[in-house]
Amino acid sequence: MAELKSAQIKEDDNVEDRYRAPALDKGLDILEALAGREEGVSQAEIAKTLGRKPNEIYRMLDRLVRRGYVIRTSIDQYELSLKLFELANRHSPFRRLATQTLPYLRRFAHEAQQACHLVVYDRGGMTAIAQVDAPGYWSFGIRVGSRMGLLDTGSGHVMLAFSSASEQEFMLREESEGKHGALSAEMKQQLAVIRQQGHEMMPSQQTEGVYNIAVPVFANGDNAIAVLTCPYLQHLDYMNSPSREETLALLKRTVTQIMSATPLFSP
Repeated sequence: MAELKSAQIKEDDNVEDRYRAPALDKGLDILEALAGREEGVSQAEIAKTLGRKPNEIYRMLDRLVRRGYVIRTSIDQYELSLKLFELANRHSPFRRLATQTLPYLRRFAHEAQQACHLVVYDRGGMTAIAQVDAPGYWSFGIRVGSRMGLLDTGSGHVMLAFSSASEQEFMLREESEGKHGALSAEMKQQLAVIRQQGHEMMPSQQTEGVYNIAVPVFANGDNAIAVLTCPYLQHLDYMNSPSREETLALLKRTVTQIMSATPLFSP
């Protein structure tokens, strides 16, 4: 049995080597390195981050600049352009979903006096695809394109709670970058409660004073395709604003309206 397993691992390694594309890997490594920086960086800094020599990435960096994915500044530093963002927003199903739901998100924000955002699962985390600020002169919200965790956010909890066992396993494996991610007994119990009550309402694990109120959005069946979330803040200057419970009711009503009136993922 051990010999068979060893042979299988060797075969998998051979297949992986056979289909390697070193140049593509190098280009993707550069893009990922730049995505993690808020300011421009030099060629030498990029190479150091990737554990390579500057001359190893020169040609690939030049191609990324010529194709418009990377910008070279006047001081010979490099930063990402908006081209990847533009390509991501051309992704048809989620673009339609964001566009179709925005009127409902705006109505919720007006009635609840709170911001809200729509998120979907993407590569081991949750990504915001639509967002509306609260009316008035101050608001707390998540920027479109922001990524959030699965296990430490209301959105992530709801997505896990309303996913099948196989989907949960897949998401946890991606979240843990290929390692065997597993839910704790406490988290399993929490997800069961979320599935039973149909929502999550929890203090934010990132920002003090914020409550995450999250409700699943379904296309077909009982598996979530998205989560509508309100980062609830208690107003002190407007005493008649809805409570957390009232905001939850508004959020659930908004999701019901979206699912009944919006042709999700339709052609």
